[in-house]
Amino acid sequence: MASNLETLVTVFGGSGFLGRAVVRALCKRDYRIRVAVRRPELAGHLQPLGKVGQIHAVQANLRYPASVEAAMRDADVAINLVGILAPSGAQTFDAVQAEGAGTVAKAAAAAGARMVHISAIGADANSPSHYARSKAAGEQAVLSAVPSATIMRPSVVFGPEDEFTNRFAALARMSPALPLIGGGTTKMQPVYVGDVATAVADAVDGKAKAGATYELGGPEVLSMREIMEAIQEITDRDRMLVSLPFGLAKLQALFLQFAPGPFKLTPDQVELLRSDNVVSEAAKSAGLTLEGLGIVPDSLEGVAPQYLWRFRKAGQFTHMSV
Repeated sequence: MASNLETLVTVFGGSGFLGRAVVRALCKRDYRIRVAVRRPELAGHLQPLGKVGQIHAVQANLRYPASVEAAMRDADVAINLVGILAPSGAQTFDAVQAEGAGTVAKAAAAAGARMVHISAIGADANSPSHYARSKAAGEQAVLSAVPSATIMRPSVVFGPEDEFTNRFAALARMSPALPLIGGGTTKMQPVYVGDVATAVADAVDGKAKAGATYELGGPEVLSMREIMEAIQEITDRDRMLVSLPFGLAKLQALFLQFAPGPFKLTPDQVELLRSDNVVSEAAKSAGLTLEGLGIVPDSLEGVAPQYLWRFRKAGQFTHMSV
């Protein structure tokens, strides 16, 4: 049996939050990794994750098929992690998450490579959210080019560099009150970035079912209110939680979509919060989950204190009663 060192994996979007976790997981399993990113000169932070020469960064942009084909040359597996939370210039939801995913899949098919594609729970062609519709279109494009592709749909992903827990912790540091859009009743199943990366590496190992769609969620289903309360407890902050109806939140988002950092909120993100983001019963019964892959997921309360301490008033030296 060929060793993993003979297997070349091209990771599109490998320098981002999920990307570095996936690259780390693949390095530990001795794969050779080609990281395809728009700015390879900014991907140097990945080098310490592997052995000398194990990781090679190349330039690729999903909007330019020739660059994607070049990044796939001689590769055995393609992993597509590219996704955006809000459109910016030419980087639209359709260009990146729908057509871009199809471009990677076509290049993988031409190279005779296997494929793992990261989508999202809530991907739905009929969703009122443009993000969710483009994710569904991306899945369709991938499967039509590579029917054997494994699709992974995580719930909201958390970890040290996330734009989720860090965002609310930063807001709690700056603002006397935090908004609960739609009353904070939307349910999520926060999943640890390391667990998603392990699932992707398992799929590269061949442990996941070909052509199947996995739904990845953490061990707990929490409402947005419960998540905000947990983050406040971890960061030792006590902020007022103010219920904000969806209509009003969408109106505010028209202005906040241009806001900087943690204050940014788009109308499309408000639309996404109208639906729960949890693993379906169908995925559970089919074993298409983290547990189905033999992964015991880590909880938000178990992992988040390891990196959110920096938002406490005295950082890691804040005396915690827990």
